[in-house]
Amino acid sequence: MAKTQLTGPVVVRFAPSPTGFLHVGGARTAIYNDLLRAGLGGRFILRIEDTDRARSDEAMTRQIVDALEWIGARWDEGPVLQSARVERHRERAAELVAAGRAYRCFCAPEALDAERRAAEKRGERFRYPGTCRRLPPADAERRGAAGEPHAVRLAMPEETISIDDLVRGAVEFPPEMLDDFVLLRSDRSPTYHLSVVVDDVDMGVTIVLRGDDHLSNTPKHVALFRAFGAPAPRFGHLPLILGPDKKRLSKRTGATSVEEFRAQGILPPALYNYLALLGWAPGGDRELMTRDEMVDLFTVERLNASAAVFDPDKLAWMNAQTMSGLPLAELMPHLAPFLARVGIDPGALAAAGRARLEAAADLQRTRAKTLAELAETLLPYLRDRLDYDPELTAKYRAEPDLPAHLDRLRARYAAADPWAVESLEAELRALADELGVKAGHLIHPLRLALTGSTAGPPVFDLVAAMGREATARHLGHFLDHLRQEAPGS
Repeated sequence: MAKTQLTGPVVVRFAPSPTGFLHVGGARTAIYNDLLRAGLGGRFILRIEDTDRARSDEAMTRQIVDALEWIGARWDEGPVLQSARVERHRERAAELVAAGRAYRCFCAPEALDAERRAAEKRGERFRYPGTCRRLPPADAERRGAAGEPHAVRLAMPEETISIDDLVRGAVEFPPEMLDDFVLLRSDRSPTYHLSVVVDDVDMGVTIVLRGDDHLSNTPKHVALFRAFGAPAPRFGHLPLILGPDKKRLSKRTGATSVEEFRAQGILPPALYNYLALLGWAPGGDRELMTRDEMVDLFTVERLNASAAVFDPDKLAWMNAQTMSGLPLAELMPHLAPFLARVGIDPGALAAAGRARLEAAADLQRTRAKTLAELAETLLPYLRDRLDYDPELTAKYRAEPDLPAHLDRLRARYAAADPWAVESLEAELRALADELGVKAGHLIHPLRLALTGSTAGPPVFDLVAAMGREATARHLGHFLDHLRQEAPGS
């Protein structure tokens, strides 16, 4: 069955429960709602479903909002707290009772739990038997008015409920799968089902994209929309995200919160881009895209009905590509917290230090996968003194002429004009010719002197980014290290 083409404007919502951090599945759902509304026009509502007061946490609400803002999702209304609308939920439940579409249930929860356990022991699915549905309305009203504890249940129609799912296609729910579910508990607190449908009706929601763990809730919600006399939105249920082992995503295989990805040094546009592709195929083998490009391409018809596989290596690659291509002015604010972790405060640097930092970041960013890795590689450019590994310097300590050769290189670099890659390379190669040695005789220890490492970017790009003063300082300290550790010293 072909998927239906959507037209706008639409009203969508993302409605997380603040009972934990925002994880990749929820973030992906928010991204798809963002892309859908941005492409078709309309409204995107952020609604926090916090009616479960025992499990909801205000700090989690703030974290979810912050994580969504960081990743780049854009909503038009909210965050709306569902808990602020409890009286409205109760009011609408009372309307259903008055209209005969819902009824008071006086069955003791303990008795129903016992029946449920007995059914499970028999291997059967428990279905509320409708005991209180058969009560005369006048009797039920009298008992309720007298203060007898009771819940409120929806009178479910005995019919198959069908939906044309935007992702899965046609889905049917036969009546034996459904029962008269609770709308209000005996303490008058609304259930999730009542709250979400009342809010969707009042907010005019037309499209509901959510995880397929909600699929079993959908026939209940459709029946409730009908009971209210309101049109049901179109539903689309997104499949699970699996780990690389093709099993349900776990923390070990990538079920990490958005905040943890942020702490690891993943850039928000990279995470947005990667999660958007976990279940959506834009066509044309496209992978690296901006949000605006994704908005132009996104359609629900290209959402996959099969589970997506989370690949941490692919995310790392995408982050590296994003980090390399992002304008430096946009990259530096994201990098700042990671610089702070390694003891670099860009705000405390003089103009020359900030210029050196930016030049180094521009040079090194193609060699890091995360912001955390990039920050580590920038330390040599800003430290006054580096520590040298004796094992790495051992072969250079065995070359008695090397300190003098490096001293001459330091003098030439002190006078180099201009301070540019081409002239710095020319100076080193000219000195190597004068000394009768290969250029590598100077290049390899120079790299070690400036970074404490034997690997890195092209050495003359490195020297240019390091700057005249820092290059001279590190060469001087490296010479001191060689002379102190030289054999027989």
